[in-house]
Amino acid sequence: MPAVLSAAGPRPRIVPLLLSTGYHTRHDLAEAADAAEGTTVTRALGPDPRLADVLALRLREAGVRRGDQIVMACAGSTDPQGVADCRAMAGLLAQRVGAKVEAAFVSAADPSVGAAVASARARTQRGWFGSRQRRGRVVVSTYLMAPGHFAALVAGSDADIVAEPLLVPGLPVPRELVDIVLDRYDQP
Repeated sequence: MPAVLSAAGPRPRIVPLLLSTGYHTRHDLAEAADAAEGTTVTRALGPDPRLADVLALRLREAGVRRGDQIVMACAGSTDPQGVADCRAMAGLLAQRVGAKVEAAFVSAADPSVGAAVASARARTQRGWFGSRQRRGRVVVSTYLMAPGHFAALVAGSDADIVAEPLLVPGLPVPRELVDIVLDRYDQP
């Protein structure tokens, strides 16, 4: 990779198409940039309010409605900053949709997507005469870049609805995502 970066021009920049800080941004890409003098690595794409806009769009496309419980499925990381980035993103999505959003992880962090969906499913409220009634459906917001192994694991969760990831085959790339990549490239 350093040879490719050195051939890319006088000051190449790596814009990781990753949604949060983690091993790849802090180690793999940083080491490649260090090996190619003059190369820099931008920060990850998230958290960013524009990603919350895309996630909210995917939730609307999936048919989310008031009263649904939302779990945001993230890839996960052993890097505490990566986990914090995902939780911050869940907060941005919560502001955007006006509902509580719980961050959950496919791997390397807790709660797992399965545990978060089960917990959301177990939440109930009291109805007439002490009967228990469901509080909406359990909806998963897929905070992953595109379909793949992790998205398939998320789709296999016990949620009532699983929204598509940020990129959906056959649909245009969301303008917000393009703008974030361009902004990261331009940032010092």
